[in-house]
Amino acid sequence: MTAHDPKANLKGYLQGGRDTLLWKLNGVSEYDIRRPLVPTGTNLLGLVKHKAHTEFVYFGDTFERPSGEPLTWFQSAEPNADMWGTAKESREDIVELYRRAWAHSDATIDALALDSIGHVPHWPAGQNEVTLHEVLVQVIVDTQRHAGHADIIRALIDGVAGLLEGGSNMPSTDEAWWAGYRDRRQRVAEEAGRG
Repeated sequence: MTAHDPKANLKGYLQGGRDTLLWKLNGVSEYDIRRPLVPTGTNLLGLVKHKAHTEFVYFGDTFERPSGEPLTWFQSAEPNADMWGTAKESREDIVELYRRAWAHSDATIDALALDSIGHVPHWPAGQNEVTLHEVLVQVIVDTQRHAGHADIIRALIDGVAGLLEGGSNMPSTDEAWWAGYRDRRQRVAEEAGRG
């Protein structure tokens, strides 16, 4: 990735988000990767499944390069069907689906110029024209957003947080340090709440 190759630069940021999202599954039980820990039902495996579907649509159908993959997103009457793994879908099934999405997306990115025009199928006609560059930026932002969700979900499960496996960008791994840090933040919140 160099500053002189904008497409490679964008692909690097996309891959970084993909890698972060997948490592959040490492070492987590089948139960915990599916467990909804927030009111919206967000869970680790569902985030990965959702991103697979997103990439197939935005880098496939949008540029008339359909993947041929059956996508829950369009086939289910249930809202958010792409946001969770069924009991019949294994972690391996969903991770492999995501990796196939990467390969399909990367082939589209490599084949087209950044100013290539596509049409997002689920956006209103007349408002759905995009360039590959716009789609890349949108999918990078969305992937990083969901990687942040995964970071919070993973921290709720077992306290593991950070950007990359083995190369934490967090200030400390000492549990006592984090407990003290959190307690200090709680006191500040209480003081502010008393106003």
